[in-house]
Amino acid sequence: MAKAKDNPNYKVIAENRRARYDYAIEDDIECGVQLYGSEVKSLRVAQANIAESYAAVEEGELWLVNSYIAPYDRAMFGHEERRRRKLLVKQRELARLWNDTQRKGMTLVPLVLYFNHKGIAKLKIGIAKGKKVADKRETSAKRDWDRQKQRLLKEHN
Repeated sequence: MAKAKDNPNYKVIAENRRARYDYAIEDDIECGVQLYGSEVKSLRVAQANIAESYAAVEEGELWLVNSYIAPYDRAMFGHEERRRRKLLVKQRELARLWNDTQRKGMTLVPLVLYFNHKGIAKLKIGIAKGKKVADKRETSAKRDWDRQKQRLLKEHN
């Protein structure tokens, strides 16, 4: 099977770059998104934002809350930009997500919204625990040190 980057159908639509800074990601899961036609058309032109959104397990279903998909101008039947979108996962995965959020105090953070190799919209959700301020400083210091180390190695070569 070809790698995702080699496939012409694979396309990243929106990425939550701040998620890895604010949260310690323990695990991630890929899930489908239930969308209207105008939402898919809007995603094809990469007009979406998942930075302020989160996922929640409510009444036995997984929902994506507060994600933004811009309205598609040429659509006959439009959609609401910030509506709750149902996420599609298997029952076993849903039970594990509910267990992690309710019992272990974890959070479900959207990481990447993309079209997979078949051209179907998918969302990667991270099962995460929030970082404290000291942890964020530590991550930042480690990232700066890694950059400095790479510069020093380049200079010596």
